[in-house]
Amino acid sequence: MPTISTTIITKNEADNIAPCIESVVWTDEIIILDCGSTDNTKQICEKYAPKLKFYETDWPGYGEQKNRALKLATSDWILSIDADERVTSALKNEILQALEHDAEKYTAYQMPRQNYFLNKPLKHCCGKGEASSPRLAKKGYCEFSNDIVHEKTIITGNIGKLQSELSHFPWKNLEDLLNKTNIYSTLGALNLKQRKKKSSFAMALIRAKWAFIRTYFLRLGFLDGWPGFIIALNAFEETFYKYAKLSEEIINRNRRL
Repeated sequence: MPTISTTIITKNEADNIAPCIESVVWTDEIIILDCGSTDNTKQICEKYAPKLKFYETDWPGYGEQKNRALKLATSDWILSIDADERVTSALKNEILQALEHDAEKYTAYQMPRQNYFLNKPLKHCCGKGEASSPRLAKKGYCEFSNDIVHEKTIITGNIGKLQSELSHFPWKNLEDLLNKTNIYSTLGALNLKQRKKKSSFAMALIRAKWAFIRTYFLRLGFLDGWPGFIIALNAFEETFYKYAKLSEEIINRNRRL
């Protein structure tokens, strides 16, 4: 049976990390790569030693940080998840069966992801049975793009599909959602800047409107009730502020010239 390492990047994940680790404690090795937590994330993680190895580093962005974690893993296969995700029992069993019977057929596996908000599964607004990027890959056959945020998974070889869901709890409450909107819109603006994208406040509004329409109407987010409307509105806000912050940066830069 091939061995499995789980990699998780963290910063101030004390509220999330224990249930995340518990969901993957069956894997052969757990790698935590932390970038300056000031809560008790480290103390919680240390309870799971020696299987869990805790490393500390700086923050270069999501893509590069996940690549660093990949390099620390020593098993045959690597399962890359986030601190706000949980591997269900059904997914665990499917992973073990896949590696036992199809490990030579594929170099990576992707799995659907079920998002939760306000204690409700979001069946529509985040994409029904949202297919995540490949999360399980044979060591040496996977890397992440160097994007600051919304990094992409790059796989060499064939990708298999698992049916069991990875549970995702991206927001603890409304305040957490709003805080992350500010953080991710800033990171998104920096990502656009690196890609030399242009912006204006008119473009910000147009793209934000489209994000709301796509989330609430095209993805049937209205069927998710009140949480679905909040997520659609959040898609509007995050998209608007991402392009508005890029536009603001462009304006300020031109003023300095």
